[in-house]
Amino acid sequence: MTNRLMLIAALFLAAIYLFPLYWMYVTSLKTQSSIFAVPPEFLPGVPQWENYATIWEVANIPRFMWNSLVIAFGVTLITGVFGSGCAYVLARYRNGWIDAALFAVLTLQVLPPSLMVTPIFVGFSWAGLLEYPRFAAVLAISAKTMPFFVILCRAAFMTVPRELEEAALVDGNSRAGAFAMIVLPLARNGLLISALLVFMQGFGEYVYSASIIADNRLQPASIGMTNYLQPNQVNWNAIMAFAATYVTPILAAFVLLQRRIVNGLTAGALK
Repeated sequence: MTNRLMLIAALFLAAIYLFPLYWMYVTSLKTQSSIFAVPPEFLPGVPQWENYATIWEVANIPRFMWNSLVIAFGVTLITGVFGSGCAYVLARYRNGWIDAALFAVLTLQVLPPSLMVTPIFVGFSWAGLLEYPRFAAVLAISAKTMPFFVILCRAAFMTVPRELEEAALVDGNSRAGAFAMIVLPLARNGLLISALLVFMQGFGEYVYSASIIADNRLQPASIGMTNYLQPNQVNWNAIMAFAATYVTPILAAFVLLQRRIVNGLTAGALK
């Protein structure tokens, strides 16, 4: 009886959580008039599939999606290269400095982007990085995702026995060689899942891109949707069609890899 009640409660909470996603898809298939119907229509009377064709042609979605992919891959690359080394050090060495570094990483994790965007913008302006806005946005987003990646990868590295590294060192490997040949292959599942989550964050990031990238040709899809927010009229069906096109690939990847994501997130929980 208790398990059944917990299942019902879980399904109820899941329905509440997923309802905005459902409403996005439904609204994308409605006409402008049916969107504001009273009582609301939970299913579109006649699905307006042409909304997707129109938004694909008018909004230049391929360009926005390409910009989002470039930013997401750049963020994943920078975060993965530098974050994996940082996570390894935090997992293998313990002293006062390491504990202070771990505390700093955890502190950076809780800082909101709206608080960090102003000093980052000023610093990038002083360094001349705003002349390369997409690269500057990648660096800023990497600073945001780095703490998250380090915390997850540290847990993955802690699952790798130290004895394997010590055996590699005895056989003549350097510390870097043991890290590359022993630790990284054994922790690859946690690293890949962490990289996937970072990729999702980079793909959907808005605050830094909106603040740093002024050129419409370089802006990601998260900003492209705001082109339909006009002062006197808002094309909600177009916005929702754009959002559905933008969200569906990431949502599909998350659903297909959900088991691996859960395993990666819980790696090292018992260490």
